[in-house]
Amino acid sequence: MKRIRITDHSSPHFAKAWELYQESFPLRNRRLLEDQQAALQEEGYHFEVLEQAGRFIGILLYWENARFIYVEHLAIDPTFQGGGMGTKVMDLLMQVGKKIILAIEPIVDQLTADRLNFYTRLGFWENTFLHIQPPYRSEFEGRKLHLLSWPKRLDADAYNAFSFYLTNKVMAYAEQV
Repeated sequence: MKRIRITDHSSPHFAKAWELYQESFPLRNRRLLEDQQAALQEEGYHFEVLEQAGRFIGILLYWENARFIYVEHLAIDPTFQGGGMGTKVMDLLMQVGKKIILAIEPIVDQLTADRLNFYTRLGFWENTFLHIQPPYRSEFEGRKLHLLSWPKRLDADAYNAFSFYLTNKVMAYAEQV
């Protein structure tokens, strides 16, 4: 699997990646294009296109600092879903050896239950912290999400460091409310 990091929206890969981003995530979970363009310049932000044998298979958007990796968005093109590509992507991240943190929607249906099962099969742990995800768009409010981490649960210090980073770094590239 090839990972291609995009650092400029004029990249030939950006249009296809942006299309999948818009199709895969609800409006409340997506940046505005201008916010995304600004985030691409951030050293710790990775907007990656995933390819297999020269074919576009998905996107991986994550933030990395000295303490952890925060997986913000992962989407596999519907053509390749169910073929183990998501597992391969996460395996590559786990090989880095840093703590990985991600947030998923509350379990309300089979789709959200399947998402939780996917991550727990990979060794992710559910955390008990009350996590309110700040909104990406001004017309929405923050909402409660389940916080998952690998290779173990977060302690209070790790959660507080993540929360501070999310609020002050990641969400600096969201529409200001």
